[in-house]
Amino acid sequence: MGIFVDRETRAIVQGITGTQGRFHTRLMLDYGTKIVAGVTPGRGGMEVHGVPVYDTIEEALGKHEAEASIIFVPAPFALDAALEALENGLKTIVIITEGIPIRDSMEIVARAKQRGATIIGPNTPGVITVGECKLGIMPAQVFKEGSVGVASRSGTLTYEIAAAISRGGFGVSTCVGIGGDPITGLNFVEVLERFRDDPSTEAVILIGEIGGDLEERAARYILEQGYLKPVAAFIAGRSAVAGKRMGHAGAIIQGRAGTAESKIQALREAGVEVAERPGEIAKIVGELLGRD
Repeated sequence: MGIFVDRETRAIVQGITGTQGRFHTRLMLDYGTKIVAGVTPGRGGMEVHGVPVYDTIEEALGKHEAEASIIFVPAPFALDAALEALENGLKTIVIITEGIPIRDSMEIVARAKQRGATIIGPNTPGVITVGECKLGIMPAQVFKEGSVGVASRSGTLTYEIAAAISRGGFGVSTCVGIGGDPITGLNFVEVLERFRDDPSTEAVILIGEIGGDLEERAARYILEQGYLKPVAAFIAGRSAVAGKRMGHAGAIIQGRAGTAESKIQALREAGVEVAERPGEIAKIVGELLGRD
């Protein structure tokens, strides 16, 4: 069983008729994800890879049962898409879209909390429970089933580290992309809590980056709660220049806050093994699990 999705998860693709929605629907179906319907206003009655398309989520839910959605909608329309999913009772919503206005993201996250729903993203590669369900755009071939949980603010770096873990013979239980925007539905602490209670996960990897304080908050949580599962981390952006955005909208250093050094120090003080390079993660995991 996954901490966000599993083999029983039934999902709707919002924006399924667009280029990205169409392409990744095929890959998710190939992985075994239960895509029961797609939604694109004005395109009801179509099919994409055998998946029926409806004008609204309400119409789709009149014909199919679903608990989750994944959004491939352009940024100006992402707020409406997310609110439609929430108002129709979907509980896990993955927002792939990047460039969503911060005010819109704040409204999405606030509304989700009111309704007890989980937002993954925005600006996320999604979530995968390896061997069961992929609700996202990550390349499935780099993930081998195993017992290491991964939470990441990055995209490509996640794939590199997941591939290294797989090559090391450990594999991944669940990998979730928190998202690279300043406002996201999940933070590291919330994911750590889920991994703590997940019997499929023996160790956790946090992939952080400069900007914000998510990593420092995770470090405080690990230290104060006496987190029992071993945690390793990698922080991207050590050479970043203060005040300049590096890649993600959330990856920006303001003054002394949000630097790679401050994050690494906080994590190490909490007992987290921090890798100097992505390629070291697999070795560290092996040591933490006593299998080096």
